[in-house]
Amino acid sequence: MIRTQWRQCYDQSLRFGYQRPKYRREETPEVVRYLSRDGKKGFVLWSNLADVKVDDVIQREVEYFRGIGQAFEWKVYDYDYPENLSERLERVGFHVDEPLALMVGECHGVMPKGAQNIEPLEVREITTESGIHAIMQLEAEVWGRSFVDLENELCNDKKTWSESLCLYGVYDGNLLVSAAWMYLELHSEFASLWGGSTLPGYRDRGCYTALVHARREKARATGRRYLTVDASPMSRRILEKHGLVCLGYTRGCHFVQVESST
Repeated sequence: MIRTQWRQCYDQSLRFGYQRPKYRREETPEVVRYLSRDGKKGFVLWSNLADVKVDDVIQREVEYFRGIGQAFEWKVYDYDYPENLSERLERVGFHVDEPLALMVGECHGVMPKGAQNIEPLEVREITTESGIHAIMQLEAEVWGRSFVDLENELCNDKKTWSESLCLYGVYDGNLLVSAAWMYLELHSEFASLWGGSTLPGYRDRGCYTALVHARREKARATGRRYLTVDASPMSRRILEKHGLVCLGYTRGCHFVQVESST
């Protein structure tokens, strides 16, 4: 019952009624789409495809975004209809990500025993562009690729809605060894968690758990009721210790073959 209630709340808040600066929401009988106002990709976050020709709706969305010259992501949940929606999208040219677990839990959940003891390491909030740059350097070192676009997005978001984007790092002295961030979603009971990369030499020392705790406390202090994460298998195991539960699985389906609208 609780899982059903949480999923309904999640769908209403972060899919059907999602709000974000610099995006325009458009609703049709079949989908809710979000159009970027500043050159980023758009999204389809919600769909109602029962009793319609699914492939026709997919083609219409492809043509719509192609007509405005905007790449877009169709985010598919395993409880969406039809069950093979991601496969249908892949057949017409979408790149489909690996599935991630949709995790949701309440902000007042209990911390795992000993979770706050990471001495001599220290959790600090990051508020500057130089701090965001340091996070992206850490991400690049962990994953072996550039994160310039993400850095620009986070810097812009911190300027645009600074109170809603909260970033944290775990430090060994002045060395950033782990980092993560959170969006306090607008007009919502949810806070969404992102990141969590840790340098190899500092793993299994409680860094990820400490970052979850710091963000949970911030979310609770700002009146949010729920945390949500699209989690990898490794992160899922840690998050379950914090009381978050898996409500399903989600895949990002990306379409990038666009043409200019001019």
